Amino acid sequence: MKRIGRIRLLEHNYLLHATLPLVLLSCGREKVPETGISGVWKSPESGWVLQVGQDSTYSFFHLNALNCSLIRQGPIADFGNAIEVERDTLLLTKGVLTYRFLRSSEFPGICGETLPAVKASDPMYNFEVFFQTIADHYAFMELNGIDWPALYEQQRAKLAAYPTEFRLYEILEETLELLNDNHGYLEADAAFYERLEANSPPSETTDGQNDRKEYGDFEVANIVSEVYLSEEMTRESNLIRWGMLDTATGYVQIKAMWLFADLNIRESRKEQLGYVGAYVEAFQAMDEGSYIEREVAGARKAMERAMADLKSADCIVLDIRFNGGGQDAVSFEVLRHFNKRRRKVALQKLKGPAGFSPIQELWLETSKTPFVKSVYLLISPQTGSAAETMALASQSLPHFRRIGSNTSGALSTALEKQLPNGWAFALSNEHFMDTSGVLYENEGIPADYDLHYPRDRQAFFRQVAEAPDADLEAVGEALEKLQRQE
Repeated sequence: MKRIGRIRLLEHNYLLHATLPLVLLSCGREKVPETGISGVWKSPESGWVLQVGQDSTYSFFHLNALNCSLIRQGPIADFGNAIEVERDTLLLTKGVLTYRFLRSSEFPGICGETLPAVKASDPMYNFEVFFQTIADHYAFMELNGIDWPALYEQQRAKLAAYPTEFRLYEILEETLELLNDNHGYLEADAAFYERLEANSPPSETTDGQNDRKEYGDFEVANIVSEVYLSEEMTRESNLIRWGMLDTATGYVQIKAMWLFADLNIRESRKEQLGYVGAYVEAFQAMDEGSYIEREVAGARKAMERAMADLKSADCIVLDIRFNGGGQDAVSFEVLRHFNKRRRKVALQKLKGPAGFSPIQELWLETSKTPFVKSVYLLISPQTGSAAETMALASQSLPHFRRIGSNTSGALSTALEKQLPNGWAFALSNEHFMDTSGVLYENEGIPADYDLHYPRDRQAFFRQVAEAPDADLEAVGEALEKLQRQE
């Protein structure tokens, strides 16, 4: 999952793979001697430059043909055991993925230049940097039928006619919509949004007579689990809920693929920012490698309790229908409790200026006492991002069947970048595929038994939340039919 530094809150259906450039997860590798790391390293598919000095410090840049931005600096120890050097290639592990950097004989001159403030804020220059980044890294031009030269000329002409920061923001957001980028977003700074609001006309109001209740992910999940659980077993967990659906069938509901870490957040910050805002603030202030490890550790603790309680069940229903995503590493942590041997579960490749990277195989580990009886994974159009990673990987587990409807279709990891004016944006630069190379972007992971859920978020939520007994009955019929086929 994808950087979660700039969160789309769960209530707004964020679809999230964590893609913070330096979100590091130790994979048990020996730490590389610092003398072997020193030098300049370039990631061809991600547009990253890593400069490592002899003094054990590093500088991290975002680079394209038009711009180079310094993103962060610090001690090389920040990487922990997540980097490995193999001859002239540096491998950086982030969650379940590994990114390659190639050694360079020289530091890019543009990265050593100071950008004048006037140029950094120029709307046309920021537009060109944005479009160059999209051209270099967007992975779905062909899939989504994008005529990139025509789109570039069209959008550039719009901005040239009225080159203000407000118009720039509008055009960049519109471009991401036209690209149909499932993980694309644009986020300016707070001061810009204040200026934008001050310059916007008053919004129209309605009398509210036609308003219908809008449900959030967690709200629907709680309504459903109250009906599904005939015997509640959950303890010490707000994100994973479990128990017995009936006397023979276990039920586990995973609400999100993040928020599991114990970050020692002060109550005062929760009151000021809300829990999610305070959580984001806390993990941004800490070492990123440690943060992801804490996410996985938190998920592991809850899953170990759940699986111990449900080990005698004849089968398990695993519900991720209301899970918008989070960390892929958390998805793999949940799924390994149902895996009896290490196995390949997915393929991945990244898009750079020169094309796609070599294909990387993703492997799922096991647990000491995996549940290997039948598992029925409940999925929906609101199963997004890192939750979809789990749905895709489950296809490699022979005792899994999927019930519901196609997932969201937002599988790519988001590549996060920064414009010269400081605005953050993200784009999809990954093909995340099954072990046969099948790509599920846009269409989503299919169900073995289709319940024909609405694709619209609120239509689906209302259908389930307002008639949970009918939903349980439909899932029960699907279970019976699939069990007769086994």
